[in-house]
Amino acid sequence: MPAAVSHPLRALHSRDFRIYFIGQIISVAGTWMQQIAMGWLAYRLTDSALVLGLLGFAGQVPILLFGSLGGVLSDRWDRRRLMMLTQTLAMLQALILAWLAWHDLATPALLLVLAFGLGCINAIDVPARQSLVVHLVADRAQLPNAIALNSFLMNATRFVGPALAGFIIALAGEAVCFLLNAVSYLAVLLALLALHARPDGDSSKPALHALRDGLRYTFGHPDIRRFLLLVASVSFLVAPYVVLMPVFARTEYGGDARTLGLLVSSAGAGSLLASVFLATRANIDGLQRRVPLAAMSAGVALALFAVNTSHAIAYPILMVLGFSVVLVAAGSNTLLQTWVRDDMRGRVMATFSMAFLGMAPLGSLAVGSLAHGIGIRPALFICGALTIAAGLAHRYRQPRMQKPD
Repeated sequence: MPAAVSHPLRALHSRDFRIYFIGQIISVAGTWMQQIAMGWLAYRLTDSALVLGLLGFAGQVPILLFGSLGGVLSDRWDRRRLMMLTQTLAMLQALILAWLAWHDLATPALLLVLAFGLGCINAIDVPARQSLVVHLVADRAQLPNAIALNSFLMNATRFVGPALAGFIIALAGEAVCFLLNAVSYLAVLLALLALHARPDGDSSKPALHALRDGLRYTFGHPDIRRFLLLVASVSFLVAPYVVLMPVFARTEYGGDARTLGLLVSSAGAGSLLASVFLATRANIDGLQRRVPLAAMSAGVALALFAVNTSHAIAYPILMVLGFSVVLVAAGSNTLLQTWVRDDMRGRVMATFSMAFLGMAPLGSLAVGSLAHGIGIRPALFICGALTIAAGLAHRYRQPRMQKPD
């Protein structure tokens, strides 16, 4: 039976989650603006798809390298204070970018270093952010809705932020985007200060023991492994299309930064629809069957985008692609978060972040290199075909979804 439709904003009745949601939606919009501006600046300086792949790699590979450490810290320390530290450091990174761009001192090497620095910050921030949400809702039954709304804010800002960035870059340059992102961090810092929740961690075990226990818990359950493998596959194969968007905007479609913003916003619109779909579900029934179907849909959309030459048709294709990727990622996140143990939540979410965000840089590097060798369209078509295969493999090994001990 299809899941019943429920009020999509019910988790906002919780005071702490409502305050956190407002602060995040402002801050994440700024983050999307900075991401678009960095990609455009790098491509403007180099005209190289390989450099775009390297930029994506540098920005996200720290999550793969240090994500487990972030999960341990999230389970051991006050997650609110941990996020305040990471958000402050990210604000400083944005200010440095703004200063470099304003004075025309930015170089590809400096952009790669700063992207890597932000990636290190995110390796600590993302597990804390993911595991903090459960402490902000008054009723645990609202948790799936809170996770869906968290995805909604990520994708609502993905819809608005890139479009704004495109117009701001065209009118005022990349430095203004970086500066606006730095200012946006004040919203989330104020929100974190206003929270009543004080989710303390458990530091009774040594950090290495806690890391080992988290990995054993996560990979010791076959159903968790299967979902993580699917998320990692989609991230590796599909996510690199985002860092290659400047090539399509400028070279394939003959556009400018506004074209780039509209292309990324089209995927963001599809992602937003997926978040609304998840937010209106009353429970998680049937979600585990939809996730592999969404992976196959993402593969089909990516392959169609690779062969399509029409500027107008690219927008609806990207909407389907954005919808499908978010349904895979946020759907898997919802399934895992609703039944993992609280004391392991940070470490499991760190592993999830490594699968979703940490595999993306490897994909960016691999697909960027492949596109440099055989062309951007054949490279993305191959990725689409492999994504379809990954969804089919998961579909035929349907998880039982038994709650781990």
